[in-house]
Amino acid sequence: MKIIIIDDDIFVSKSLKIILEADGDLEICATGHSGAEAIGLFEKHMPDVMLMDIRMDNLNGLDAAKEIISKFPQAKILLLTTFADDEYIVKAINIGAKGYILKQDFESVAPAIKAVESGQTVFGNEIMDKIPSLIQSKTSIDHSSIGLSDKEFEIVRLIADGLNNKEIAASLYLSEGTVRNYISNILMKLSLRDRTQLACFYYKLLI
Repeated sequence: MKIIIIDDDIFVSKSLKIILEADGDLEICATGHSGAEAIGLFEKHMPDVMLMDIRMDNLNGLDAAKEIISKFPQAKILLLTTFADDEYIVKAINIGAKGYILKQDFESVAPAIKAVESGQTVFGNEIMDKIPSLIQSKTSIDHSSIGLSDKEFEIVRLIADGLNNKEIAASLYLSEGTVRNYISNILMKLSLRDRTQLACFYYKLLI
């Protein structure tokens, strides 16, 4: 699996390279230290996942990611930062980043990269805990326009609120099997992979 690391702190990028290469499944094909470098390196190497710091001078990681994703919609970019900043979280979701994790948790970086490469969307627990507070309104969505029934959209909302299948079933007076079937159909309709992507999809509609 080809990985590019972008961080303006050379010590951090070297440390991440050592940690990730020790995994055995990850090949660091390039490292860079700016948003401008990130764009050039992505085009040159077409990595499976780009791991990129957000806070960099001139062109920051969010803006670089936005430009890369606009050129390469299938790009898988995992943003790395020391700050669970509300504005950053909103922008990361809106530009289509595949993940946003805190730099302090080095042990989670390799698993997060593998999850992103496999098609999952990864937001650390601390990030997911903050997302509901960013929602301004839950009444302004025409869910029929995205092909979901009232019941299906309610299930998506409950998933975004953190309920498991048993809790959703109790809330909607359904069996757990019926809830599982609903979720499978919703994922198929929206071309999404898992519950995390469903939650991010819901929040993206609202933010």
